[in-house]
Amino acid sequence: VQLQASGGGLVQPGGSLRLSCAAAGTIISLHEMGWYRQPPGNQRELVALITSGGSTNYADFVKGRFTISRDDAKNTVYLQMNSLKPDDTAVYYCNAVMTQVGPYGPYEYDAWGQGTLVTVSS
Repeated sequence: VQLQASGGGLVQPGGSLRLSCAAAGTIISLHEMGWYRQPPGNQRELVALITSGGSTNYADFVKGRFTISRDDAKNTVYLQMNSLKPDDTAVYYCNAVMTQVGPYGPYEYDAWGQGTLVTVSS
């Protein structure tokens, strides 16, 4: 299974972007999905999580500005980012915990996308 993230780019402060991350492959079910980011020179940090039931959790620094959502029919998780700030500049990674089918039966797998760069600058 692969996670393919898209939607990053250059945006001015105060602008918006929508990130998407689609899971491709043989998936039995998707469990928790999330977005993380790694600002330049810093460690990766949690941005937002969404459970299979739709419950969400956000880092304090994005509350009220970012919204995570998912479309299980498309095996896709989204991150709507509004009121972007220069401090939001980072590589954004998607993550998904899923049940896959392996040679010995179903197993749980923690997948990461390749990252998409978001640059907030005037």
